[in-house]
Amino acid sequence: MTCGKIQQELDDFVTGRLVPAEKSEVERHLLTCRECRSYAVWIGDLDLKAAALPDTIEPSRDLWPDILSRISARPDRSAHIIRLPGRSDTPALPAPKSAGSARRGSRPLPIAAAFFVLIALSSLLTLNVQQPNEQTAWTVTGLAGTPMIGVRPASEGGSLPVGEWLETDGASRAEIEVANIGQVELRPNSRLRVLRSGANEHRMALDKGSMSALILAPPRLFFVETPSALAVDLGCAYELTVDSKGNGHLAVTAGWVALEYEGRQSLVPAGASCVSRPGSGPGTPYFTDASADFQTALNEIDLGFSLDAALGELLRKSRVRDTLSLWHLLPRLSAERRELVWERLNELLPAPEGVTREGILGLNQPMLDRWKDDLEQFWF
Repeated sequence: MTCGKIQQELDDFVTGRLVPAEKSEVERHLLTCRECRSYAVWIGDLDLKAAALPDTIEPSRDLWPDILSRISARPDRSAHIIRLPGRSDTPALPAPKSAGSARRGSRPLPIAAAFFVLIALSSLLTLNVQQPNEQTAWTVTGLAGTPMIGVRPASEGGSLPVGEWLETDGASRAEIEVANIGQVELRPNSRLRVLRSGANEHRMALDKGSMSALILAPPRLFFVETPSALAVDLGCAYELTVDSKGNGHLAVTAGWVALEYEGRQSLVPAGASCVSRPGSGPGTPYFTDASADFQTALNEIDLGFSLDAALGELLRKSRVRDTLSLWHLLPRLSAERRELVWERLNELLPAPEGVTREGILGLNQPMLDRWKDDLEQFWF
């Protein structure tokens, strides 16, 4: 396929609507064409941002009076307008132009459609993106059962102050409004509390159970502490679970989340998951559509079991998309095993110009980052 044909297929490729043969052809082209890879990343990023937008939004006030006053303030064009029959208070519609004038002033329909999409998105962002404010309590809404704020039912006072616990039993669920940046849903048999809420940081702790979060805010503004790792929002939607032993499981549905613990970091994109354990922090992230053999081998590597056998199986089962896991393993393995990962990575997607074998094996951070920039185009 030519670049033009490939770029026509990229929307269906990113959203998973291509048949296997077409998908393979696009993947082969993307391996060798940086321009089309960049375009695919742009489409994927746009799709994620669109998915994170709310379904509906209501303006804070009625906007029609202002619009009508601006229309009324324009110069008189009564010779060129048509009034709606029986209505004196409605805006007038432009009178039809002659065929010649229509041809001279018209623009292709797609351009007009794109223009209105831009207007809609601009209005939505203007209404939604506000500076986070200082807030001493978060609003809580019971969704099922009787969620408890401290010793009182949430229904008696639906606000969660800093330092207080919100807890659900097996029949309860609750939604928390995180200042003005998003929502958290607390699932049954769960407990969390607010640690901090201010202009520069909103932080909570999930002690046990499960929660989901949808956050529309700049990166590193919303944090969730767990017994095994810190979940750092990078603009996303995700689900987070903590079991009775303090182990965590993160599943990202949109955007990115960073899991951090004592200098160790795992970057988890949409469609991927990551397990974290007390004392060792986040494991290696992986895409949930990876093969069962790949996931089993990765878990054994993270636990330190049969490293050589597990690594061999992992490399044999890895796909281009699994470079997410391979890249994260580079600094976590011995030099000898790191070389095996380098070879498989370089086979799946050759290292870009300026990234060398010696640099990667020596854990040169700029080179690792440069390679990640290329690899992550296949992580969407």
